[in-house]
Parts: sequence; structure tokens; C-alpha cells
Amino acid sequence: MKSIQLYDTTLRDGSQCEDISFTVEDKIRISQKLDEMGFHYIEGGWPGSNPRDIDFFQKAKRIQWKRAKLVAFGSTRHPERKAESDPTLKHLLDAETEVVTIFGKSWDLHVEQALTTTLDENLRMVVDTISFLKKHCTEVLFDAEHFFDGFKKNPEYALKVLKEAESAGADCLVLCDTNGGTMPWEIKTIFATVRKECGAVLGIHTHNDSELAVANALTAVGEGASQVQGTVNGYGERCGNANLISIIPNLKLKMDIDCLSNEQMTELKDLSSFVDELANRSHWSHQPYVGKSAFAHKGGVHVSAIRKNRETYEHIEPETVGNHQRILVSDLSGKSNIHFKAQEYGIDLDAKDDKTHRILEKLKASENLGFQYEGAEGSFELLMRDALDEIETHFDFIGYRVIVEKRQEDEEPISEATVKVKVNGILEITAAEGTGPVNALDKAIRKALGKFYPEIDEMALYDYKVRILDEKNGTRSKIRVLVESGDHHSKWGTVGVSENIIEASWQALIDGIVYKLNAFSQTRETV
Repeated sequence: MKSIQLYDTTLRDGSQCEDISFTVEDKIRISQKLDEMGFHYIEGGWPGSNPRDIDFFQKAKRIQWKRAKLVAFGSTRHPERKAESDPTLKHLLDAETEVVTIFGKSWDLHVEQALTTTLDENLRMVVDTISFLKKHCTEVLFDAEHFFDGFKKNPEYALKVLKEAESAGADCLVLCDTNGGTMPWEIKTIFATVRKECGAVLGIHTHNDSELAVANALTAVGEGASQVQGTVNGYGERCGNANLISIIPNLKLKMDIDCLSNEQMTELKDLSSFVDELANRSHWSHQPYVGKSAFAHKGGVHVSAIRKNRETYEHIEPETVGNHQRILVSDLSGKSNIHFKAQEYGIDLDAKDDKTHRILEKLKASENLGFQYEGAEGSFELLMRDALDEIETHFDFIGYRVIVEKRQEDEEPISEATVKVKVNGILEITAAEGTGPVNALDKAIRKALGKFYPEIDEMALYDYKVRILDEKNGTRSKIRVLVESGDHHSKWGTVGVSENIIEASWQALIDGIVYKLNAFSQTRETV
């Protein structure tokens, strides 16, 4: 089996993505995660370009890397300056990494207009820089910036840059589609030409401005690239870089090319979520291979088919990349969906039972009103169990009241909620203040029920989302609220819908509590 070297540049190229700013500690944690995953090269940043990268490389010196080689990134020497006295190259050596990656211009337009130097001087810059670094580093990689654009405009010069880098001792020539505008068939033709002209190891570095970064990287591999550069989740400037989270399973599962072990492959979803979390970004539900929706099935025909054979609507086994199959419930659902979810929840339900039809009709009626259960499976399980008379009544709702008061212009509003419930015939009236009306309600109901059911103290609210369903009605619009709650063992989503945001929030909050109490009761009964 052919093997490919994985080169990650999330910490450098990926951090140039808009709205992403990794701390030094973030970069340390991500680099260690990549090392544990089995990545071959980890580009840590550009030492000397900013204090954060200087600090990172200092701390990285104390880490014992398991497999990965840490890489420092920089540019060729400054025009008309000696390599020995160039400050950029000095900072690279100060990083004390085993591997250094240097980028240089391979497009004549960039040489003359961006660097404002001559084509010959640019060639000398490439040779001098690589020759100098080879005396001090184990490996020197050369990123030929804008190579494909340069080749299309002036192929003779672009190739000459590569050959000069190769003659100076570069261990790998990386062809870069820096503007991200090259088509796959152009990558194929140009890469094949370079393979004939150069004997060095070749790599590929693509950007996603034409939504082709992954396709272009895989095309280059097909033409002989031995190294693929990219970022986790495709982070990068403008439209991003090639997404390694998609490239890796395509290499391993589709092209039979070794890059990670089978065990490491099962950590891909966790890696993707981990980096998103440190980047303070929501995980993309529809991301290929690792997204929450990547193996989610909604249509009744689809569900019926995959219950017979998952290959009917799944191109791989989700578990190979750490994901899992999900069956969604909505107004597009059929009896197969209902029966599948019943099995998932441990509910004994015959697909031919009239109760299945009643659940399906209630589901469709609810979604017609604006309810959505795809992100609120806790509420859907309650809907099913309620139809089967399996919901234990822990309390009776009497009423609630919410007051929002603003006393002075320069002060925050004060929110207070009062909740009335009956537990075993005992009336409980509880009030609480919160940072907003929903928070006040949440505190009040927990306070009221916590006296009787201490297990509620284990609950936490993890997420709260509000969506307007009919914008044309303005402030009278119907609102859907999705709440994610959880405890030490699991998380569950619940939903509420109303023209009143407080009422919609109340419905979702109460469903979350009812779900917890019923789950606790079932657990207690099985012990």
C-alpha cells in the first residue's frame, strides 16, 4: 500500500482564518493532539513574526514528540541580503526545529511586483536560503508559492525555481495553489510535467477559493505527490485551505493509500470537534465524514432501506471515522423511522401497532405547528412515551409569572420568575432572580422541584437557541426554542414553540426536566 505524509498547517495557515485566534496554550494542545493522532509534520508557525509564535516554539522545545516532526515556517532571505545575516532565517534557527519550511516566489508577476526584485535575484534567494538552512537543519522543505498560476503564465521560469530549489538540497518541493483558482485537470497536467522534470519528493498545498482544495490535493496524490498539506476542518485565509479531515478518509478508504492507522482513523471526528472547540467555533453539522448530519437519515424511504442494508444510503461505515448513524424524525418520517427510534430508546413497539400510526400523526401535526425534533430528541422520546402512557407524573403545573424591571437607564434589567407546582399534593411556590427571564424561570423551577427531586441538581443547561419561524410577522412571529441539557452521563435536546418567547422557552425547559426525572426513575427501577 502506498503511503502519504500528512503535513498540518492549522497552527500557522489555519490561524489566518477570519475570527480565529489561537492562544499559545491552544497551539500546544492542538499540536499534541495531532502528534497523538499520528500526523507526520506539524507546522507550528512563523518564529519571529509575532510574540505568540516565539513563545510557542520555546515551549514546544520541552515536549517529547511521539511521531510528528515540528516545523518552523518562514520566507526566503530578503533581496540583496546575505542569508547568514537575514533576521528571518536567524529566527528560524532559534526555533531549533528539526524541519524548516521555506516559501519562495515561483510566479514572475509576484517576483517583479510583490517582491519588486529581478527574476535572477529571486532564484539566488531560493538557492542561498536553502543552502544555508541545510547546513543547520535535518530537513528543508520548499513551498513554491503561487506555483500553478506561475506555471500557467511562465512555465519555464516556474520550473526553473523548482530546479534551483532542488539543486540547493530541498528535501521536498511543495507545489502551492495559493490563490485557489486552479482546476483539477490543470493540477493533473502540471503535476505530471513537474514529475518528469524534477526528481525530488513532491508535495501539494491547495486553497479552497474554488471549492476544489480537497479534489485538487487528491488529484496531485494521484499524480505522485508524496506529501499533502492542509488544515483541520479546512481553516485558512479567505475560503480556507484543503481540509485534512476530508482528505484523510478519502486517501485511506477510497484510494487505498496509507496515512493513519485504522485505530487513529476512528479519532477523526473527535479531532475535528476538538479543534473547533479551541477555535471557539460551532462544529459544522454537515461536514463530510465527521459532521453530526453526515450519516443522518430523515426520509422514510431512506430509513426503510438502511434498516435492511446500511450500504443503500451510506458510502462508508460511520464508525471508521468515529461517527455514527442517526435516524431523524420529522414530517418526512415514515413508520420505519418511528420503529427505529423506539428500538433506540428501548421502547417495545410493533411497527404494525396502531400506536405507531398515532405517534406518526402526532409528530406530523406538531411539526406543522413549528416543532422540530431533529435537534430535540429528548422531546421526541417524551412524545413517544406519552402516547404509550409511559410518562410518570412527577409534578402538576399550576402556573408561572415573569417580571422584567428596569429601574434606571444605565442599569441592567432585573428579571424575576415565580413558579407554582404541586408535588404529591403539596403546593410549592418559588421565586428566583436571573440574568434574564429564561434564566430566572430555569432557576425558579429547579428550586421548586429540587426540594423533592435532588437529582435535578445534576442537570446543567449547555445550549439555548432561538429561531424566528415567520419573520414577516415581526415581533408577533412564532418562536422555536431549542435547549440542550445534560448531566454527568448524557445530553438531551428539547423544544418549545409559541408566539411568546417565554412560553416557548418554558416548554423546552420543562421537557428537559421531565426527561431527566423519567430517565432517573427508569434507571432506579433497573438497579
